[in-house]
Amino acid sequence: MIAASDNQSKQGKSQGRPAQKTLDILKRLIAFQTVSRDSNIDLINWVQEYLQDAGIESHTTKGEHEGKANLFATIGSGEGGIVLSGHTDVVPVDDQEWDTDPFDMTEKDDGLLYGRGTCDMKGFIAVALSKIDALKQAASQGAPIHLAFSFDEEVGCLGVRHLIEELGKRKIKPTGCIIGEPTSMKTVVGHKSGSVYTCNVTGREIHSSLEPQGVNSVEYSARIILKIAEIRERLRNNERRNEGFEVPYTTLQTGVINGGHASNIIPGHASFRFDIRALPWTDPEELVAEVREYCETKLIPEMRKVAPEANIEITKKGHVPGFVIADDAPLTRYVQRLNRSNSPPGLVTFGTEGGLFQNAGVPCVICGPGSISQAHKPNEFVALSQLAQCEKFMDRLAQEPFTG
Repeated sequence: MIAASDNQSKQGKSQGRPAQKTLDILKRLIAFQTVSRDSNIDLINWVQEYLQDAGIESHTTKGEHEGKANLFATIGSGEGGIVLSGHTDVVPVDDQEWDTDPFDMTEKDDGLLYGRGTCDMKGFIAVALSKIDALKQAASQGAPIHLAFSFDEEVGCLGVRHLIEELGKRKIKPTGCIIGEPTSMKTVVGHKSGSVYTCNVTGREIHSSLEPQGVNSVEYSARIILKIAEIRERLRNNERRNEGFEVPYTTLQTGVINGGHASNIIPGHASFRFDIRALPWTDPEELVAEVREYCETKLIPEMRKVAPEANIEITKKGHVPGFVIADDAPLTRYVQRLNRSNSPPGLVTFGTEGGLFQNAGVPCVICGPGSISQAHKPNEFVALSQLAQCEKFMDRLAQEPFTG
């Protein structure tokens, strides 16, 4: 069981309760089992109908897989406008021990709401939807307000790429974007990039009694993994740091490895996956080029002395760009005003869709209810007080439109 800390429980009880409308919407959103491997269409259809009832038209974009869609809606009309962005997918609950049904939002007397996606990140979406009337009123008097709800963020920010491409085709150019990932309603102005690679090692399989006639793919994989670790240690010691990050340097790590069938067989094939979390000034491709050079100049020639068919292939499987916005940028100052915050903006360790919006020319800040420390865990929760704080944030946004 993952229990709330005493502080979180006290805050959940003492610092406000969101409107019942927000709670009703969030409960409905949690009931849609939008695990990334499954469809999110039922949720998207429900949101479309909800917006249509409020007199707001929306558009959907789809990816390569059936049953997945993004939703984009514009409240009001005109140029520019702020985007309120959130992803609709959640991570699996497989093999996790929950004390409640993860897809039936449960309120307990500790001031917390339990359920998959309560903090990551359907809580933010629920607040935005509950404030539709206020947002409509604000947009009627100033710049438009946009809603962007994406799919497959949890597996590489895949869906939002189609949404952003569609905005370009429709010549919609917002002046800023607030991504409601869980930051405990603090203003976040940057995160590292994240890249994932697979390495496939082809050796020669043979009986272990004839070891010199084979090429052991597992052992060569191990040597490559040690090279990756060597680069990581060099960066830990020598890279220019950014102390604003909890881990202030670029990291590399191997997360999955497969290979071999039996202890008396020289394995002919092995594969592993590694990822890189890079600071803005470090190019992950340069680091991977160093690994490739090591393979091509040292390991592959060794392997091919025994087995001409031997090979090593490294392939990029995914990349989420990092992003950074200045502490004194107009959007940063705006979000700080909405937060009534005198604390300096911060940085986070996790990735978001922010870099993709920024690369499309839309400045971003991350700010949303809940703590990332609860995301992806059994008994995920969001404090009632966090949702109430987000409601106040949204009310101020409606009262003070962003003009860039």
